Amino acid sequence: MNELNRWWLAGLAGFCVVGCQAQSPPWGSAPTWAFNPGPDAFSPQALLDLRNLNERSAGDGGFIRVNAAGDFTHAEGKPIRFWCVNTGVGREQPWQARPRGRQTEPRLDRHARFLAKRGVNMVRYHGHINPSESQPIDAVNQAEVDWAWRLVAAMKKEGIYTTLSPYWAVPAKVGASWGIAGGARDNAMGLLFFDPTLQKAYKGWLRKLLTEKNPYTGVPLGQDPSLAIFQIQNEDSLLFWTLNALSGPPRDRLETLFGTWLTKKYGSIAATQQAWAGDRSEKDNPTAGRFEIVNLWELTQAREGGRQVRLSDQTEFLTRTMYDFNKEIARFLKEDLKCGQIINAGNWKTADSLRLNDAERYSYTANEVDAVNRYFGGIHQGPNNGWAIENGDKFTSDSVLFDPIGLPVALKQTAGRPMLVTESAWVMPNGNASEGPFLIAAYQSLTGVDGYYWFATDDDEWTPPQSANGYNPGQGKWLFGNPDMLGTFPGAALMYRQKYLETGKPVVVEHRSLTEIWQRDVPIITEEMGFDPNRDTGLIAPRSAVKTFVDPFAFLVGPVTVQFNSDATKTQVTDLKPFVDRATGTIKSNTGQMILNTQKQFCTVDAPRAQGVTAVWSRQNLHRLTDVTFNGRNPFGAALAVSLDGLPIKNSKRILVQYGTQSRPTEWQEVPTTIALEGGKSVPGFEVRNYGKAPWQVVMADLDVIVRNPGLTKATVLDPNGNAAGAVPLTKQSDGVRFKFPANALYVVLQ
Repeated sequence: MNELNRWWLAGLAGFCVVGCQAQSPPWGSAPTWAFNPGPDAFSPQALLDLRNLNERSAGDGGFIRVNAAGDFTHAEGKPIRFWCVNTGVGREQPWQARPRGRQTEPRLDRHARFLAKRGVNMVRYHGHINPSESQPIDAVNQAEVDWAWRLVAAMKKEGIYTTLSPYWAVPAKVGASWGIAGGARDNAMGLLFFDPTLQKAYKGWLRKLLTEKNPYTGVPLGQDPSLAIFQIQNEDSLLFWTLNALSGPPRDRLETLFGTWLTKKYGSIAATQQAWAGDRSEKDNPTAGRFEIVNLWELTQAREGGRQVRLSDQTEFLTRTMYDFNKEIARFLKEDLKCGQIINAGNWKTADSLRLNDAERYSYTANEVDAVNRYFGGIHQGPNNGWAIENGDKFTSDSVLFDPIGLPVALKQTAGRPMLVTESAWVMPNGNASEGPFLIAAYQSLTGVDGYYWFATDDDEWTPPQSANGYNPGQGKWLFGNPDMLGTFPGAALMYRQKYLETGKPVVVEHRSLTEIWQRDVPIITEEMGFDPNRDTGLIAPRSAVKTFVDPFAFLVGPVTVQFNSDATKTQVTDLKPFVDRATGTIKSNTGQMILNTQKQFCTVDAPRAQGVTAVWSRQNLHRLTDVTFNGRNPFGAALAVSLDGLPIKNSKRILVQYGTQSRPTEWQEVPTTIALEGGKSVPGFEVRNYGKAPWQVVMADLDVIVRNPGLTKATVLDPNGNAAGAVPLTKQSDGVRFKFPANALYVVLQ
């Protein structure tokens, strides 16, 4: 253990949590161009169109399955990778224009074609099929059901699969007439795991959603292979802080269930009290067979004696309650409803990543797929910081290049199981979002994370700067449809889906017994809690630099896995010295294809068919890779060259070179400021002086590119919709070509 802990004794050289890096220069220091593309005509002559990566119709290969390695396959075993987004297009029926929002109704058919062209082959439906509190509990939200039907049908035609997430406890307001113990409630947090009335109703909602014929396809959703993944519920857990708010009859029931479980485990109430060595609470009622569910904070602490036994029992009870619920829903879906989808239990975090995360993930093993919601953002302070950007807000523009453990796909994965990030993005007002698709594609490839769902869009094509709700002055923050992220989808999606980068060998293979998990023993490594801009207040730095026994940079070297219900002596940890040099801030992948440097602030990808760099260019302008050299002078950007014909770049006949810089709304103004944190601390950041208006203004590219491929003779600049927009001058060199990337473009195709 001392050997594993040595890196802590060496300090945190090269590593930086959010807020400790100097921010980029304020917006307005570089020239920009207006990003205002017209509707995509989907011309067959477009030089960039990735629709052919998708099947003719999603589900042509049968239901999606999981192989022994934990990867997705078609029914016949052919591997498939998903580039994913969350969408709300088509949800609102009838659609209504809003004074500060778009004025034309988005079309689902255009949306599906637009996404497919840019490499997307999976969308997530995040809906609420439960009835309103004024309706009977056995009713269903028919508008949400109809949206699911229409969405699946439209996406299927463009070869795009769907993940169905039909229930979230937060907006599920419990009606007084529902017959649930305790009566009306503002939300249903925690109830679905143990309340029989709500569970029965939930099954009824699923029956209506999944077994009735989809009028737009003629096939019930449960029998439609284009509906690939079913997510039981969104963002709820008995191991999250919301459990502490459970009160009244629902808490009474859960604590009575705890007493019943203890009696079954120990044989009697007396035996339970003996095992707990007399640990008692004034809220215990042994005579009634009821024991207090203590505050979750207790589960985040190390304890001894009878208190430790009690807390271990509570952890096991809560985890098994969730596991048993997840298992029963899987049985109901597959046996009673005859659904063919693979199932994910949930996607939430716990009160303590260090001591409870493995328990949460164990509860998911009742089903086939794991998931988490995990964003990348920064500090954002303001009155409506959970959903909007307004004048006077304060924020930081952070980057994985100096906060690498915040990378959303830096995840500890359960061995042999797919892992999804079902909601994520580089959240506005972060100004470094162009690194996002580049890094997600690269590190998904390296670590084997199986799906990352960009959140979110209600627009069928690009999302312009606009009000968060169509009424409020300000800008929306939950988006990916800007030139920084959506604009850099094509190269990233192609690189990931076509497996242009290698998957690394596991660097950590942890084995944990269930007893260790119930006792909340500290694992040798855990992922960060992650950042949720809708819940993290921005008053404190969201990344905690959790101290465990293996350097967390391991997540950027190769896969980090855990095997549950196993012998801890089987744990294996790769020597990280050849890959991690904290003195220089260098992290190398164990595939030899990626380097991230936190001091010079760049990340390179260097593989035969994909080569690129995302960088704070002022730290290092020149990046020479095997076949491509990039020389950039912008404040920030992500450049990527990928083969369009599957051949190595050195002899490819068609190469996409894409470059994303930074963008802000027109007339956006920000000024440097100091942001106060809890505990009297502060960090440098920015204040929004003008949230701006449409269209986006994109920093003009200042990038020179050399491609060492002597067969190339032509370069064409493309418009944002992938159509030829003019020739780019090429300078021939002995081993290839050189060109200056056009200042007002995202893409160049070399031939």
